[in-house]
Amino acid sequence: MFDPQKLLEQFLGGAKSPDGKPQGGLSPDLLKGLAAGGVAGGLAGILLGGKSSKKLAKGALKVGGTAALAGLAYKAYTQWQASRNAGATAEPAAMKDITPTPEGTPFLPAPAPQRDAMSLAILRAMIAAAKADGQIDAQEQGRIFAKLDELNLDTEAKAFIVDELRKPLDIDAVVKAATTPELAIEIYAASCLAIDPDEPAEQAYLAMLASRLKLDPGLKAAVEAEASKAVA
Repeated sequence: MFDPQKLLEQFLGGAKSPDGKPQGGLSPDLLKGLAAGGVAGGLAGILLGGKSSKKLAKGALKVGGTAALAGLAYKAYTQWQASRNAGATAEPAAMKDITPTPEGTPFLPAPAPQRDAMSLAILRAMIAAAKADGQIDAQEQGRIFAKLDELNLDTEAKAFIVDELRKPLDIDAVVKAATTPELAIEIYAASCLAIDPDEPAEQAYLAMLASRLKLDPGLKAAVEAEASKAVA
């Protein structure tokens, strides 16, 4: 079994090279070539950034890994709670750009089995979101698979990505994986990062996903606002 936590870090640009820089599992030569296109932040920049409109392709560096994604979701949740407690007309309390305290909370559980399950759910959600516009066809898959051969990934991790990309879009499976309210928020946040919100098909997918995850409209808006900052 591959390491789902490591693969999610590579997706989000949180993996580090020996000099401390994010590498997303990429070789130095490939990083150099991709940097000109702005997609060197993480593995998702390659797998989900095949179309120039994909905002994640430009924003992966700013996301910065699993802890940052958890912080994004945690901040959105905390702001939503603050606005509810203070009243609809009150301004939410000022907070840091990325909340640094999700570690050990349900947003970033400490036990390895829980973290593995969370990572797998988020990975599958991001790949599903990338398929929401129906444009990952056989030609696009071939381009992605060719890039996978250039990455520093083990065979099982590559096989997982290939299998997920080839599966038909299944929102039921994405929703079923949201076994806690916190994971539901993170799944939605990760899906927002993997989608171009200006595309009607992807807007429809996000709307359906939020509804199926039973996210409060205010919480949905808070997550979307934080996700847009992460890829600005």
